[in-house]
Amino acid sequence: MSDGFTLTPLQRIEARLVPSDWAWARDEAAAIAETWARRRTERSDLFDGRVLLARDCRVNGSICRIDLFEVAYSEFLAFRLAGSPDPAVENAFAAVVPWSADGGALLGIMGGHTANAGQIYFACGTPDRADIRDGGRVDLAGSAEREFREETGLLLPADAPEVWVLVAGQSQRAFLRPVRFTETADVLHARMEAHRRSEAVPELAGFAVARGPDDLDAARMPGFVRAYLADAFAGTQR
Repeated sequence: MSDGFTLTPLQRIEARLVPSDWAWARDEAAAIAETWARRRTERSDLFDGRVLLARDCRVNGSICRIDLFEVAYSEFLAFRLAGSPDPAVENAFAAVVPWSADGGALLGIMGGHTANAGQIYFACGTPDRADIRDGGRVDLAGSAEREFREETGLLLPADAPEVWVLVAGQSQRAFLRPVRFTETADVLHARMEAHRRSEAVPELAGFAVARGPDDLDAARMPGFVRAYLADAFAGTQR
């Protein structure tokens, strides 16, 4: 355990979409609407699309089975800002963790126009309808790869194994996929930055490289990032 988070190595994630009547969102409809109106005043470009949250997660050996259900982004935002008051519901997402040949982990720095401005974490996003496949399967691996490609411009190595580390805590379940690249951190950073500068409206303000425990930023790195990297630099998960 690291700072209240548990880290669990996994070989497979089985995620599915389930129907759900979210009592908290129904009971807090007025507060959700008020929060959304306030945030829209601050950021008029916010879009109230549909995203997926997790209701049940079961780990059996190296396999994790997780149920997700569909909510409005405004409900998710209000839930998060309220401190995630429903203990039965969690924010579950997946991300690729790019490791360089010389032992650096590369992270994105969120742009000033985003909800998490200045925060430093791995390229990721809340799963949404685009991640739902036939039969109600939710493709968390595909979600992670898509977000990584869109934000960094990089493709995963063809021989990259699909293994995961589940970092759980603080009403979050982060499914992290460590991937080793053959380039150095400086080369990867330059390639990512070139891609970012080519975007019309980049989501990221830049990239950061973490090479050891001294690079863990308690002010700007979320807890799941620090917990994973602390274990990785200690030689546990990398």
